[in-house]
Amino acid sequence: MTRHPNLTLTACILASSLAFIDGSVTNVALPAIGADLGATPAELQWTINAYLLPLSALLLIGGAAGDHFGRKKLLIGGIALFTAASLACALASDLTLLLIARAVQGIGAAILLPNSLATLGNSFAGEARGKAIGTWAAAGAIAGAVGPPLGGWLVDTIGWRAIFYVNLPLATVAILIAALYVEESAEGELPLDLPGAFAATLALGATAWGLTLWSSHHALGLHALLGIVTGLLLTGLFLWIERHRGDKAMMPVAMFGSRAFAGLTLLTFLLYGGLGGVLLLLPYVLIQAGGYSALQAGLALLPMPLGMALASRLTGRFTANAGARLPLTFGSLIVAAGFAGLLLVGADADYWT
Repeated sequence: MTRHPNLTLTACILASSLAFIDGSVTNVALPAIGADLGATPAELQWTINAYLLPLSALLLIGGAAGDHFGRKKLLIGGIALFTAASLACALASDLTLLLIARAVQGIGAAILLPNSLATLGNSFAGEARGKAIGTWAAAGAIAGAVGPPLGGWLVDTIGWRAIFYVNLPLATVAILIAALYVEESAEGELPLDLPGAFAATLALGATAWGLTLWSSHHALGLHALLGIVTGLLLTGLFLWIERHRGDKAMMPVAMFGSRAFAGLTLLTFLLYGGLGGVLLLLPYVLIQAGGYSALQAGLALLPMPLGMALASRLTGRFTANAGARLPLTFGSLIVAAGFAGLLLVGADADYWT
């Protein structure tokens, strides 16, 4: 048990909130970024992809690095890298520089997120650990919900660069608290799966590049097909690497031998793939086609995370008594009904529709 539980929890919440907010705040700023930097809608997709690709590919190895080198060191290092990249985003003079800085942000987030959670797991014990992690998760949900309205307000009142400047004071406070009050922890000389992380990054990047070309050209051209095929081949290489690394793999392939695990992974992929598309496209359409301000577009997204936060408490109690099958089935059907409803929304729809 840590000597400074409240300050440790505060540092971890501030650190993870940086990543959670940045994952949602940028969506409402895309039209303003495009107008300022002269970027097309297809190019603007990479403002999101450049952040999410390294985050998703390096998240597991970021946690393993904390176990290897020390979680406090990696937590502070991840926050510092994220902060430097945020400043670079705010100062970017063209889209290329912005995308490079966003990719570095993603790397920083992949380091700080798992180590903030692991720090809590090591700093608390028993019932206190569960409460701390629950508070951390709830704060992340709140941060994700606050992101779009906050981003919209900043874009409307100051400009799109402010969504990156706002990270600087939060990160500074998080680093100071972590440096002074978070205790170091590590698991010893655990191996790092660098080949797997490298293959996963290339696979995700090639696949995203091919799909983006396909959507921007409205046809499956040669370059788009090449990107998708290359991504699939690299995915196969990643799985081969993970299978042969055995216990040293960052994603043990043997877990997919469980039908329950494989099914839940596929369901999560499909659900969050659909939600990600809505969160990316909806604010852009509302601003460009609907004439919404950035703040109004951000507020239009607010019911989704609020509904998730409220329903999760009720669903958790129901699942504890009845099992997970019914909530997973009916929850997926409700999401599908929501997507179907969005298809029926016309150009003349009002805010409440």
